[in-house]
Amino acid sequence: MAAAATAQLAFDGSGIDGSLFTSVTDLARATTWLNTPMEVWTNFGLGVFAVLMIAGWWTARRRGAQAMTLALAAPAAVVIAFAAAEIVKKIVAEVRPCRSMPHAYLVDTCPAPSDYAFPSGHSTVAAASVAALFLLDRRLSAIAAVFAVVEGFSRVYVGAHYPHDVLGSAVLALPVAFLVSLASRRWATPLIDSLSHGALRPFLTATPAVATQSL
Repeated sequence: MAAAATAQLAFDGSGIDGSLFTSVTDLARATTWLNTPMEVWTNFGLGVFAVLMIAGWWTARRRGAQAMTLALAAPAAVVIAFAAAEIVKKIVAEVRPCRSMPHAYLVDTCPAPSDYAFPSGHSTVAAASVAALFLLDRRLSAIAAVFAVVEGFSRVYVGAHYPHDVLGSAVLALPVAFLVSLASRRWATPLIDSLSHGALRPFLTATPAVATQSL
């Protein structure tokens, strides 16, 4: 009873781009051989962004305190962007497509009525990763961008989100994650530089310590 009341109070986003949503889900209906790979990717593909951040940290160990600061700030930027998206999600309270458009072809299972659609959490993580890596390594950021597009498409393909849910995630996550990285580079670099000369040195830098010679 409470679940039904929650669904009734939620915003129905099908009028925004419901036709585009069904075009993509109709594609999923016509490519059933791709359903399982896309469902696996949409849930586990976020691991790719973690791998890219680890790669960024590894290369930053040879690039100085500023690069290391950006590498360490990347996961924090993603978490902050995701938290912001969750706040927006509760405020907007857009009901999932599986409830607004139950006759559409759906690959993914329908979540609880209180699990709202806008913005997409998966797409938020993907887009935030792109922005968080941008100041650190443009090549890694470009790779992340390709995977972010695939992730966003997969969220619509499996029927979990409308296209505007994915687009809204990017509009929110890109500036938030970028600003967090920018602020971290400005304010946290001296701290990371200081820590790189202490016990955390092997974690923060690959540059060998300069041995002092006694006279």
